[in-house]
Amino acid sequence: MPELMFKNQTPRQLSLLIAIFSAAALATLTLVLRLVGLLTIKWSELGLLFLAASLVGFAVNYYLIRYYIFRRIKLIYKIIRKKKLPNEFKASKMRMADTILEDVEKEVDAWVEQNAKEMAELERLATYRRRFIGDVSHELKTPIFNVQGFVHTLLDGAINDPEVNLKYLKRASKNIDRLQIIVEDLERINRLESGQMVLDLEEFDIHALVEEVFSDLEMRALEKNVKLVFKEGASQRFMVRADKENIRQVMINLIHNSIKYGKDGGTTKVSLYDLASYILVEVSDNGIGIKEEHIKHLFDRFYRVDKSRSRDAGGTGLGLSIVKHIIEAHKQTVNVRSQDGKGSTFGFTLDKA
Repeated sequence: MPELMFKNQTPRQLSLLIAIFSAAALATLTLVLRLVGLLTIKWSELGLLFLAASLVGFAVNYYLIRYYIFRRIKLIYKIIRKKKLPNEFKASKMRMADTILEDVEKEVDAWVEQNAKEMAELERLATYRRRFIGDVSHELKTPIFNVQGFVHTLLDGAINDPEVNLKYLKRASKNIDRLQIIVEDLERINRLESGQMVLDLEEFDIHALVEEVFSDLEMRALEKNVKLVFKEGASQRFMVRADKENIRQVMINLIHNSIKYGKDGGTTKVSLYDLASYILVEVSDNGIGIKEEHIKHLFDRFYRVDKSRSRDAGGTGLGLSIVKHIIEAHKQTVNVRSQDGKGSTFGFTLDKA
């Protein structure tokens, strides 16, 4: 009961309650002394004593709360606020708001909650940073180790062997090219994340752009015996507004992945859909598909569903991460649907011109 009585009281109410209880205690003591004959006092004087004690108690308690407890409240504010205190907390112009204690309680709760969120975010970023550094080191280590091995072998005398010197130089060159691709992809992602890459928005025909990408990847598709086609009925031309070269990179990455992980004799199909204000672009295949537990990590840097197969195919593990960052830079979304053993579909939207 006392806890409920004092809970959520304003400073004035709290001071008044304390004063009344104190005055009542003093009046009770005086009354007891009068009844036992130790003190002579009239009833009117007892009433005046109670009133005077209440007023004095209120003034004293209010002063103590204002100039002692309130100073500690200011200290709490200094701790939880990362900016200058507001005017009402200036020492010479201190105003005792009726809701100050309740306000402080709310601010402390909000500060604790915010700190918990910040700590969780810092831990998440620290974990991501550790994993990223480990992934980068692992990706760079393989081609560097290969180049090192080929060069040392040539220096140890293989350079004079016409049967192996050219072969080793070609292999070293291939690994150097892979290193360059990894570095360029990392630089591209860094520019996208830091906002340094400014999008050059223009209107263009997305159907024509896909045809160009089909032409660029035709030889790669022939090597895997994969057909590159538009979905039946998707011959309509759609004008979109986006950064053409970045969207070209998105299409190259998605179609190249579709070819890489497609089955021999399979099909990579591009579909275009009119969604009023947007154009939905989808790249589908009937390849190996992706298990459900991998889908949520697909757009992470260096994430590979099948690590050995991905490296054998020459991938850096950054293609889908680049796709995600480019599409998000356009303030759009990219998604994936897949079924293990039956193929995958990657889709994203673009603003209609």
